[in-house]
Amino acid sequence: MTDLSAIADRLSSLTMGRTSGLRLREGMLTLVLDVTGLSNDVREAMEREVRHAVQDAPGVDDVRIAMTQEKTALRIIAVGSGKGGVGKSTLSANLAVALKRLGHRVGLVDADIYGPSQPRLMGSEGEKPEAQDKKMFPIQSRWGVPMLSMGHLVKPGQAIAWRGPMAGNALSQLVDARWDGIDTLIVDLPPGTGDVQLSMIQKHKPAGAVIVSTPQDLALIDAARAVSLFEQAGVPLIGLVENMAGYACPSCGEVSDPFGSGGAEKAAGEMGMPFLGRIPLAMGIRTASDAGEPPAAGDGAEAEAFRAIAEQVAAWLGKGR
Repeated sequence: MTDLSAIADRLSSLTMGRTSGLRLREGMLTLVLDVTGLSNDVREAMEREVRHAVQDAPGVDDVRIAMTQEKTALRIIAVGSGKGGVGKSTLSANLAVALKRLGHRVGLVDADIYGPSQPRLMGSEGEKPEAQDKKMFPIQSRWGVPMLSMGHLVKPGQAIAWRGPMAGNALSQLVDARWDGIDTLIVDLPPGTGDVQLSMIQKHKPAGAVIVSTPQDLALIDAARAVSLFEQAGVPLIGLVENMAGYACPSCGEVSDPFGSGGAEKAAGEMGMPFLGRIPLAMGIRTASDAGEPPAAGDGAEAEAFRAIAEQVAAWLGKGR
């Protein structure tokens, strides 16, 4: 006689308590496997392990596994700025990669509908997402971060001349994709405080926002507008990042400040929000980004700058917000 309780204990230990509902009838063992939060690869591996574990059990000729998962809400982290050209997309890509390296299940959405740059930054140009039941499957980047961008859906260099509602609908398709196994979504917003930002805030309700600025006064004025938008909408502000902060001459090593120094940290203090850190104006960041190799995927000083910011965002997430 087959000891179902022994099989149940064995499978529970093997899957960390994810199996239930074992029944054996006429040699067919049926069970339920909870795959909530697991990636496709992990899910398939666990199913194989379960089948292997019971294939030689007395009285078991075959096994039928019903896989179930709870629908978990994605935590959306919006990365915004009041103006373009401050390196917001570069920060978004490297923040996602750095969080992944810290062990987080993170995805990336390029919400800059009119000027998508994440395919270049993440080395996924030319790739096209698949879809099923009107929902897209994210593209798996080389860096372990699944991602979606309008740049994956249109021809390279093609202008996107859409009015606000169409851009908002496009954003929803990207955010509402099949983000299986992902719990945190980094959303690279376009510059400004327009339709796409409002659609993101009203429909998708970010858990928090990271603001990016250069140290110069003009950028900080616009960053304050972005801060105001999120505050009015009740979106918690994770903190402010100062980008392009200091340039080290590759010849002499002297550090200069083309965009000023310390302005973002001062502004963060005045606005009562955390200062997350500085990213230098470095040739290595520019060349790696153009080559589709996020510096955060490496181990140099430039990677450390992004890692330090990611650690603060991870700590914020860990507080259960």
